[in-house]
Amino acid sequence: MTFDPTAAAFADSGIYGLPYSVAESRVVVLGVPFAATTSYGGGAEDGPAAIVNASRQVDLFDGETGRPYEAKIAYSDELEHLRTLHARVRPLASRVIEVGGDIGDDENLHNALSAVNEASEQVNDDVYEAVRRWHAQGKLVALVGGDHSTPFGAIRALAEAHQDVGILHIDAHADLRVAYEGFRYSHASIMHNVATLVPQVSRIVQVGIRDFSEDEAHTIATSSGRIVSFFDHSLAEQKLCGVPWSKLVEPIIDALPAKVYVSFDIDGLDPCLCPNTGTPVPGGLSYHEASYLLGALMRSNKLIVGCDINEVAPGHDGTEWDANVGARLLYKLIGRMLQTHAVERTR
Repeated sequence: MTFDPTAAAFADSGIYGLPYSVAESRVVVLGVPFAATTSYGGGAEDGPAAIVNASRQVDLFDGETGRPYEAKIAYSDELEHLRTLHARVRPLASRVIEVGGDIGDDENLHNALSAVNEASEQVNDDVYEAVRRWHAQGKLVALVGGDHSTPFGAIRALAEAHQDVGILHIDAHADLRVAYEGFRYSHASIMHNVATLVPQVSRIVQVGIRDFSEDEAHTIATSSGRIVSFFDHSLAEQKLCGVPWSKLVEPIIDALPAKVYVSFDIDGLDPCLCPNTGTPVPGGLSYHEASYLLGALMRSNKLIVGCDINEVAPGHDGTEWDANVGARLLYKLIGRMLQTHAVERTR
């Protein structure tokens, strides 16, 4: 049967209703259904499946990025076993979270914490090996979590492969906490871990940050420019004073090196777009602001080497709004990533 990109997607079709296998696709969407360290609202482990389901409602022609589907996009569920790992260690993590990580001399809590940390290391290793393998085959990888701890292995693999990579980090939170609640690879520690464990990442540029600790502020201020944060309150104040978003985006893009990995926590958006995410915070980017930022990154002639989207959680009542937004944002990310590689090939 001939594939018709204008037709309705079949219920059992691939991501975005596409018929392609991973082997024949240029872009692999890697699902990572793990969210054991989530410290407030839950459900992000269901994000990958929810996004795949919602993606079938996305029109394949995009007014900004054209026809990303023509490059062939496929979803890989090779890490679906991590859902079982999540189910095993999430109750243990919850016990540690209940005491705020203050486990004292409680042997049971120490064992619980150790089990979660070991599980997170397995996630990191499995993601690293998968992304390294796909990259070696010439594929582009877009990771879908899960909580925001899940892309660490992807960032490590692509940073090692490309060297001197910058992170465009869109988030409500700085994610610079050290072993938050005792979890070495907490969703709140992802950028601390990248900064300390992945030397090939030369700079982390953060956008939309509006919920952070004093220690995190100190880390940013003393990073010698390796971490550059465009705080949400400052961006909002400038917008209220009449500075257009197009001007505010310029120093964000200028702060990034030639090769960029985009890490997108959905709570970087206004929470009306992601009400079920684990830690929503008032403020944030509109959908169009986020889309413009990605477009500006593409137009800057920088190379997007990989990307992720995390913390998408479907509503407890089955609502698909969060997944709908996540699926559309992921398509934009993939489209912009493909455009930068098309430019790279013409140089």
